[in-house]
Amino acid sequence: MLEEKTIKALTAIVGGDNVLTSKEERLCYAYDATNRHCLPDVVLFPKSAIEVSEVMKLANQDGFPVTPRGAGSGATGGSLPVEGGVVLSLEQMNRILEIDADNLTALVEPGVVNVDLQMEAEKSGLFFPPDPSSLKFCTIGGNIAECAGGPRAVKYGVTRDYILSLEVVLPTGEIVETGVRTLKGVVGYDLTRLMVGSEGTLGVVTKAMVRLLPRPEAVKTMLAIFGDLSDAGRAVNAIMNSKAAPSVMELMDSASIKCVEESRNLAIPADAEAILLIEVDGDGVSVENRSAAVREVCGGHKALTFRTAEGKMEVRELWRVRRAIPPALIKIKPDKINEDVVVPRSLIPDLITGVQAIAREKGVVIASFGHAGDGNIHVNVMVDKSDPDEARRGKEAVEEVFKLTIKLGGTLSGEHGVGTAKAPYIAMELKPAVTDVMRRIKTTLDPKGVLNPGKIFPAPVE
Repeated sequence: MLEEKTIKALTAIVGGDNVLTSKEERLCYAYDATNRHCLPDVVLFPKSAIEVSEVMKLANQDGFPVTPRGAGSGATGGSLPVEGGVVLSLEQMNRILEIDADNLTALVEPGVVNVDLQMEAEKSGLFFPPDPSSLKFCTIGGNIAECAGGPRAVKYGVTRDYILSLEVVLPTGEIVETGVRTLKGVVGYDLTRLMVGSEGTLGVVTKAMVRLLPRPEAVKTMLAIFGDLSDAGRAVNAIMNSKAAPSVMELMDSASIKCVEESRNLAIPADAEAILLIEVDGDGVSVENRSAAVREVCGGHKALTFRTAEGKMEVRELWRVRRAIPPALIKIKPDKINEDVVVPRSLIPDLITGVQAIAREKGVVIASFGHAGDGNIHVNVMVDKSDPDEARRGKEAVEEVFKLTIKLGGTLSGEHGVGTAKAPYIAMELKPAVTDVMRRIKTTLDPKGVLNPGKIFPAPVE
């Protein structure tokens, strides 16, 4: 526990109204989407980079850990205060400071909710491409920390592709600005990219200059249903190699479909094994031509049915189906181990069939869905953790999925990050020399190890 004098010093920095100390209040900041709980000693709500800086200086002086937090929607434990100490909630730093329509940029604070930036950009005919499933509550700061992606990543890329510059408080308390306001800039090391995806372990982002794009003139949303999961996987590769250039390519397997079809009245054939949700965008003529190309490819890969959404209501309904899958998986089992592996796109059929084989071998249900267009599949191992044997088999299945992913030339995470959940497995992907470089960077910027400790790197064996 923090000493009373330390809590008083922290209160003097952020003000009494911006400090939570009761257990009931602190419990609200003790968890994320992993459902693991780590209780902080105190929760702070800074309102400026200067206040964040003062907190970090005090942390170095008194030696207590500080864990930055956005909305707590992360899936790997990145915002968990695993060593107690301070949770630094950035939710009150939530201003959109500038939308520059001439230069296609926005200046935002880290607590801005993704969808709020989307809506504000739309007023100027612009949009911010990264759109994770949690966009209605996740924050830009969290998106930066995890390098979030989303369905549109297949065409538009991920968060790092839209961050021009950052204001960052380093672990030792210095306030620095990285990057440029321009589209080009190669003066010195790219510290902006170093910070993006660092999971809040190298600095606390307090402002971000993000890149925006003109909103597409037209969008077509399509749904293709397949009787064979492998056919769907091959269709993904064929569409991506065609002239269709989709902006979205989402895959849902049969386990995922069953979780949502009853409540959504989708009228899906009983023998359906997979759904592809596909979008193309651009000008009106090209969208018509490219949607026709998608239909042709799906027909050539044995799609059972194919339909194009008519009107905004149907489009919204199809997207509600896709975004409803993660919470609906509880219908299968009460607990899920959610992994977001990525393989080369052409090997999606190999990943899918391999995951199915692992599920059969371990006697567990695995629901797979996600961003098939860029090879990023969310593999959800469904278990009841109150059954020790099933929990063990679920954990073994995860490890086998990781082994398969690496064998196929993939990576263990496309957008969720490492946090605490994947730290035990990073040696499967990263060579010791690589993790040593990363540790040295961390030690250089955070010599006392006070900023978000216990993340990314596996704990040393004692």
